[in-house]
Amino acid sequence: MTALDYDPRFPGIDDLRNRARKRIPRFAFEYLDGGCNEDVNLHRNTAEIRDVELIPQYLSKHIRSDMSTELFGHTYDAPFGISPIGLQGLMWPRTPEILAAAAFQHNIPFCLSTVSTSSIETIAKITEGRAWFQLYHPTEDHVRDDIIRRVQEAQLPVLVILADVPTFGYRPRDIRNGLAMPPSMSLRNILQILGRPHWALQTLVNGQPAFETLKPYMPKGLNLKQLGQFMDKTFSGRLNEEKIKPIRDMWPGKLVVKGIACEADAERCLRLGVDGLWVSNHGGRQLDAGESAIKALRGIVEKYKGQATIMMDSGIRSGPDIARTLATGADFTMLGRTFMYGAAALGKRGGNHTIAILKRQLQQVMEQLCCQRVADFPNHLSPKP
Repeated sequence: MTALDYDPRFPGIDDLRNRARKRIPRFAFEYLDGGCNEDVNLHRNTAEIRDVELIPQYLSKHIRSDMSTELFGHTYDAPFGISPIGLQGLMWPRTPEILAAAAFQHNIPFCLSTVSTSSIETIAKITEGRAWFQLYHPTEDHVRDDIIRRVQEAQLPVLVILADVPTFGYRPRDIRNGLAMPPSMSLRNILQILGRPHWALQTLVNGQPAFETLKPYMPKGLNLKQLGQFMDKTFSGRLNEEKIKPIRDMWPGKLVVKGIACEADAERCLRLGVDGLWVSNHGGRQLDAGESAIKALRGIVEKYKGQATIMMDSGIRSGPDIARTLATGADFTMLGRTFMYGAAALGKRGGNHTIAILKRQLQQVMEQLCCQRVADFPNHLSPKP
């Protein structure tokens, strides 16, 4: 790590999380940090990843460990990327731009959400066309088709379709904080903003965050209530095979379905010719009674490994967590909250800092295991008890 990448005051992801909590308004931190209902699946995700144990082979012949990973025709410098997150600019102004620039500099993938606060065109320019785009499936075909046209014109290589939000999760914190749909701004929220003057000033300078990708489809001059109604109307559709098929037909690049949580859905996706299965439970934000992502991954890897690229997010917070997930059989990993903690904690420096931490942690794990390549991680998986 270089001095430009790394601030020794915050050497761990928990340090960044604690710093973020002190730096941004409570309603913004709780939107980022929380799960749904009682947060059972949120905590289960990370806890069950950390039940995975790895075996070092100290006497093996070992020259060096190489983190580079080939994925969808591109060789990345590390086997992890940045997951799509909505309303990123709420946590810290210009967060999508900050993280996209850091991802491009470090040669890892950045995936932009439909409901993030930067446009397809802006992120494509920052990453020289190497970003991915995650589509919330619109209810109207003409909106879907136009968004996909814009992604194709921006020459982004990977389109990700979101499967695990047939309804919006029940999130008590967001309801109390007025971040449900329609959103509202309470006196309590205003007082929280006044208590975070640096965040307030940066937000004032950069402007109120907005759904930049969706602006061409939104009536002008919407108030908060009308915005909520627009979002609910535009994205109330449930994904199914009939909706994936026309996207597969019109999209020439790599197609990934995100939110795979069972073998039956993996089988449906493979029948439709998708290139990647993204195992995820939306970071524990949708179904509190669901399995952990790592548990779902095991079954999918056992049955479908080699038939498509298998990725995972949800609960991965550190370099050792990345190693555990790869050893369980994922081809690649993605992290969301981890990078948002970095941006909220350190602003423009947060993306580079967080990537540097994860690279160093993962490199140390690989050297300790005597793991030469990312593909070798499963050789170090401890047998189930």
